[in-house]
Amino acid sequence: MAGLMTYLAGPGRSNEHEDQHVVAGDPAIMAWFDDGQLDHESALAIARHLDQPRTAYSVEVSGGHVWHCSLSTHVREGIRTDEEWASIARDFITAMGFDDQDRSRAPTRWVAVRHGVSKNGNDHIHIAVNLVREDGTKANVHQDFRRAQSASRALEVKYGLERLESVSAERSTRGYQPAERPAIARARATAKYEAERALLGPSAPLWSQLPAADRQARILAATPVEEPRHKIARLVRGCATASESEAEFVRRMRRNGLLVRPHYAKGTTDVIEGYKVAERPHHGERPIWYGGFRLGRDLSLPRLRDGWPDSPQHALAAAEEWNAAMRGRRVAVVGREAAEPAPEMWERYSAELTELRQQLRDVPLEDRETWSRVARQTAGAFAAWSNAIETEPGELAAAADAMAKSAQTFKQERRPDSPSLTAIGGAAMLLASATRGGQGAVAQAALLRSLLRFAQAVYDAEMKAGQLRQAQHIVEDVRARLTRIRDELTPTAKTTVDATAPAAASLAKLDSEAEQMLLRIQGGQRPATDVTSPVPAKLEPRRETKPTADRGTER
Repeated sequence: MAGLMTYLAGPGRSNEHEDQHVVAGDPAIMAWFDDGQLDHESALAIARHLDQPRTAYSVEVSGGHVWHCSLSTHVREGIRTDEEWASIARDFITAMGFDDQDRSRAPTRWVAVRHGVSKNGNDHIHIAVNLVREDGTKANVHQDFRRAQSASRALEVKYGLERLESVSAERSTRGYQPAERPAIARARATAKYEAERALLGPSAPLWSQLPAADRQARILAATPVEEPRHKIARLVRGCATASESEAEFVRRMRRNGLLVRPHYAKGTTDVIEGYKVAERPHHGERPIWYGGFRLGRDLSLPRLRDGWPDSPQHALAAAEEWNAAMRGRRVAVVGREAAEPAPEMWERYSAELTELRQQLRDVPLEDRETWSRVARQTAGAFAAWSNAIETEPGELAAAADAMAKSAQTFKQERRPDSPSLTAIGGAAMLLASATRGGQGAVAQAALLRSLLRFAQAVYDAEMKAGQLRQAQHIVEDVRARLTRIRDELTPTAKTTVDATAPAAASLAKLDSEAEQMLLRIQGGQRPATDVTSPVPAKLEPRRETKPTADRGTER
């Protein structure tokens, strides 16, 4: 707790902390520290106060007794007042059950600290809770991540904040820890220096003996341009969309420089249930592996198999390629991924895309499953093109990432009458073979116009579902970026996305847990006249009794 509080009272990682002060907390906290800026000394005093129940009762909590989270509003919602944040913090503590729960339990000790906006301009507060209650019992943190999300949804309703669209759409993208890139950079820099040191001889200093400024400069030079898992996800998505079979998918991933490992069913070597991939090490460092599901919900092996042939022959061919990748051997069979597509295939797939667009006109905009599949395939086509011609993430990469957000749904359902999307996969295969230098610009522009129309259709579906922010992402990260590419290929071509379409209905209702939390926040609060004493509760540890003949182990 002392480490957390001194960080919150300090300058922050990028000197972004300004005017650090307490906005809410238990009654004793508000009586003692609600009068000025939070400095190092007061931060340690708050930490001691929060820690007292744990130290008095000598209670250990599995995973740690410090519970910490931040509540943030979007930059477009402006700056809230201290009074608003204090009310939000108290309601959050109530929703999570960290209070006295209508006097049925002893309360926890907690504090909410505010120190200005984040680097991205988001107004926010930090909440720190000691999970040991004032009577020595432990607060319940079962499924606290999910419960915190439900509490946030309830707070959005009560305070009129922007509501999270992905909840009603049952969609989510994979997050990452801010420390991932620095950790990868540190491993690369260390491995590179050790390789250089082996050439210089034993007189060269160890990595730990280098000056701190020199180590930091080497780490900075080795920092990847983007989050590595985003790059890997784009590579995998492009390979999957461009492949017409699972075996080809494995070969394309290896051809793009990825290390591939299958996950076998227990006791088998020919039944593959999943996979993991890693970027090839640059300087001999250990590879970092990511499972398909961890890269994106649409990249798990069961979902990828949705569009591939399902037969014993194809399963056997896929198992051979998985086993070859596992053992680092050459591919079992060389497929179409190694050959240049015939020129007439560009015209063929352009015609098939036109036919597919006609079929999709009959698909209702409310059919979220079909449109998520369209988004996944379209994102894969952009990703395949980006993998082929962009050495660093550019316009195509951003378009692929934006479309992929509409594809990562919770559920996997495919109706028997859903249209086949193999035409988009064929376009991805062609774009994956595009070479630097603009060869076949007219043909590429024709495919690009078709894919932009699919993006328009996904945009319409998002607007119909009330996913206004995601629709705006499609406008900004797909239309604007790809229009520039289209103009470079064929300056006279024009394709637009209607960004002024009327807004759809409001988002779906809260789930049952968020509704219960909202009712608890709104209906379970004490009247303003019900003042709690600011004097900390007297903590009296239970006395141990010596065993007797009638009580204890001898009994």
